[in-house]
Amino acid sequence: MPADEAAIVSASLVDANLVGHDSHGVIRVMQYNQALADGILRTGVSLKILHETPAVATANGQWGLGQVQAHRLLDLVIPKARALGVAAGTLYQCGHIGRLGEYGERAAREGLALFGTVNNHGFGRAVAPPGGKAGRIGTNPLCLAAPTRDEPVVLDIGTSVCAEGKVRVLYNKGVPVPEGWLLDADGKPTTNPGVLYHDPRGTIQPLGGSQAYKGFGLGLLLDMLAGGLSGSPCSRPEIGARSANAVVFALFDPAQFAGIEHFCQETGDLAANVRSSPPVTPGTTITLPGDPERLTRERRRREGITLDDGTWGQLTTLADRLKVKVPV
Repeated sequence: MPADEAAIVSASLVDANLVGHDSHGVIRVMQYNQALADGILRTGVSLKILHETPAVATANGQWGLGQVQAHRLLDLVIPKARALGVAAGTLYQCGHIGRLGEYGERAAREGLALFGTVNNHGFGRAVAPPGGKAGRIGTNPLCLAAPTRDEPVVLDIGTSVCAEGKVRVLYNKGVPVPEGWLLDADGKPTTNPGVLYHDPRGTIQPLGGSQAYKGFGLGLLLDMLAGGLSGSPCSRPEIGARSANAVVFALFDPAQFAGIEHFCQETGDLAANVRSSPPVTPGTTITLPGDPERLTRERRRREGITLDDGTWGQLTTLADRLKVKVPV
């Protein structure tokens, strides 16, 4: 694959591990490689612009690698947001774009606020509606990012209790998932991660616990927005497995509203005020969205990234097959 594309994807995966989201890190190498080998994903393809106005761009990723095409979409939308104050872009027919927070962090570094979401291009229906036994939508994540006068605040959450990739990490390790994550095919609670990967399939619970309708409702509407605005399918039962996303990014330039100085002063003051809340447990600190990722990145840069034996074994097996030297 082209060196520039390899650099974008590898940096994205390693950074996901650095910030503690191993579910979106190098564990995905095997998935991406298989999709390329099967001809589902392609390298060296351009971002095809389908429709463009001063404020909107819709694009076809031509089944290129997700991180590559998603950053190209941001490249297109950021100047539009700077010119008009608000701009949006959509993308379909592209691979898995990785950690949504990566794009929120990039926008915030540019002094912009971001709303972002994806669906699984119709596949990945691992979340059942409250009271249901069969999955109907994906774990459809939501990313909101805002710059402050200090570190940006970046919320990146799934609308389910956990991301599917987090279940896969524990499945590779051969350990159970925490209680409250999964339901088996009969709708009963289970800690067995294998229910997502072997028939009869179980499901991931929606975010919200006893009020799971809130998490499911968010996921449902995000699925509708991602599919309906991009041109991709929403979740539907006849679509087979594919490592793919449909993407919606909306950007806001505070400079075109009340001004970037006011925006960052207010967001910074609010962030500081939240952090000043006395902790329930003495000696602990209040964290904001984005803090855990920053702290984990700093620690793992010092200490390194630990991979479980299952993931490392898959990587070394793939490396042997591709004649790539495995570091000792």
